[in-house]
Order: sequence, then structure tokens, then C-alpha cells
Amino acid sequence: MAYKINPDRNKPWNELPELPIEQKIYQSIAIYEQLGNAKAALGRLQGRSIVIPNQGLLINSISLQEAKASSAIENIFTTDDELYKAYSQDQVKQASGPAKEVLNYRSALWEGYQYLNDDQKFDVAYFEKVYRAVTGYSDGIRPPVAQTYIKQGGTGLNAGKAIYTPPRGTGIITAKINNLIDFMNDDQIYPLDPLLKMAIGHFQFEAIHPFRDGNGRTGRIFNIHYLTKKGLLDYPILYLSRYILENKEEYYAGLAGVTQRGNWEKWLIYMLKALEVTANITYNKINDIVSAKDAILQLVEKETDFSRPAILVNALFTQPFTRVQHLDTDYAENTARKYLDQLVGMGVLEKRIMSGSAYYLNLELYRILSE
Repeated sequence: MAYKINPDRNKPWNELPELPIEQKIYQSIAIYEQLGNAKAALGRLQGRSIVIPNQGLLINSISLQEAKASSAIENIFTTDDELYKAYSQDQVKQASGPAKEVLNYRSALWEGYQYLNDDQKFDVAYFEKVYRAVTGYSDGIRPPVAQTYIKQGGTGLNAGKAIYTPPRGTGIITAKINNLIDFMNDDQIYPLDPLLKMAIGHFQFEAIHPFRDGNGRTGRIFNIHYLTKKGLLDYPILYLSRYILENKEEYYAGLAGVTQRGNWEKWLIYMLKALEVTANITYNKINDIVSAKDAILQLVEKETDFSRPAILVNALFTQPFTRVQHLDTDYAENTARKYLDQLVGMGVLEKRIMSGSAYYLNLELYRILSE
């Protein structure tokens, strides 16, 4: 057998094979066909995102949706209204419950990206930074005493039973995470197409399960950061978690298929398909957002009493909800309120009063992100 499988899901898989895996495992026509599709879709997305002048539009809006979908995979649910309200500049620190969890994910997405952008490589400090940001905890790699295992969910007869027990023991987790780090960083010793490397690395991270909690979210952030580190994306804007959320059972079946049967082909095709589909979805969302922005700008420019219309419209597209305070660096308070109320009358915005405060919802941006 080319890959040594996990013989007992109830015992720590301390024999988890180190990377790299043998070439013959991933050298198949089906894998390479899907790899070609994924590379083409990702390249088209990267080409489109480069020409957008307001990158903050993508980072704020699309990454927030990625955070929401990734959190939902872990059964952390929030409504769009709760999320966008919490994201308003003066509300982030006061957020609580599911909305705070989602905003933590988005912070982790950005903090890890900045860390790697400062000429850093993947290392233990990177993973711990992302983990701490996404969970709010202050610890790091789990100690040997942590009795971590993955259990069957639901309410059936097997609910609560172990379906996988990750490695455990003195020095074992550290050794395996360092092997993963070497594999991801060193393209001379481990030459491999970056999309295949991302998919293999994601499995290995989830199999190691280095933290007490938050491994799923940290692993999905790791995917996106690897793509940006390799220059395949300029910003962490890929809406990857949507595909995993919509194909959740297949995702977990793919992970189990590798540990229990050594079925790498099914796992790699799944991840490459996820890249293809979500790159196309993100590409279409970018086009929809830019078209909506341009249409609203043309409408606003026809009105003679709006000063600096481009600045105003850009502000409306950095997040779905806008408040008067969000415009205070460019307009006086009374002017900002007047403009926002005028846009309500024009059908561009919808005014909502939440917790005694006025929020102005960009209806087109909200619609696009909700689809």
C-alpha cells in the first residue's frame, strides 16, 4: 500500500505518515484534469482582482462572507444583519455571540496575511497567531495531556463515538507540524504544484489537529494564505468555505477516506473542485459588485448637489451597512446625514434603526453578498 492508513480510530494516530506522499498517489489523469480546471479558474480570478481600484471593497465584503461560511461549517450561525451591524467600525469590540466568532475569523484571515506578507514563512508562530485570533484563546499547540479526538455528531446510535483520534504525546505534535511547515515552505526539496500542495497540506494539518479547538477554521484560513503566499492571489478573497459548507458531508468523508482507506484521489479532486467552483463564484461576485458600484456612481453623478461622488460611493461599497460616522473624514456630519438620506430617497440605500442607531444598508451590495 502506497499510504499507511490509520488502523484504529480510537487510538492516537501517532504513525501519521510524514510528508511528502509518494508521487504515484497523486499522479492520475483525473487529478491532473481537475488541477487544470482549478488553475484556470484561479488565474482568471487573480487577473480580474488586479484591475479593481478599490481593493478594500473585496477585502471587507468578500472576506466577511468567507468568515461567515467558515464559521457556519462549525455550526456557528449568525444573520447578515447581526454580522454587518457588528462589523460597523464602532461595534466590533462590542460584538458578542456568533457575530463575534465570525469577526474573529475575519481578523485571523487578515492578521495571518499580514504576518506572511512581512517576508515571513509558515512557522509555528503563524499557526498560533491564526489560532489565537480565530478562537480568542491565548494558549498554543495542545499539550500531551489534552485528550483530543473527533467524535460523531448528531443524535444517532453512534453519536459521541470517536471517528478519529489525532496524534498525541511528548514532542509528537511539534515534530509533525514542523514536517508540515518544511513541506509547505521548501519548493526545492518538495517540488509540487502549489494547488496540490495546498490540498495535501490542508489534510495534514487537520490530521495533526494541533490545537484544542478551532482547527477547522485555522486550516481553512491556512488554505487561503498559502495561495496568497505563492502569489496565486494578491489578497485573501477566495470564498472557499462556501463550497465546503454546501458539500460538508463530502468534505468530512474525504478526510476520513484518506485516514481509513488511503483514498487520496477522492480528497484531492474534492479540494481542487472546491478551488475551481469558488474561484468562479468569487469572480462573478467581483463583477456584480463592480457593475453595481458603477451604476450607482453614474446615478449619483447626475445629481448636482453631491460633492465628491466617487468618494461617497466608494464608502458605500466597503461594507453593506454605512453610518454617518463612517463618512466623517470626508464630510461634515450634517452633510453626511443629508447625503445618506437622499440616497434612501433614490432607492440606493435602506435606512434601518437598530439599538437606537441609524444604519444605511446598501441594497445592491447586500443582495450580491447574500446570493
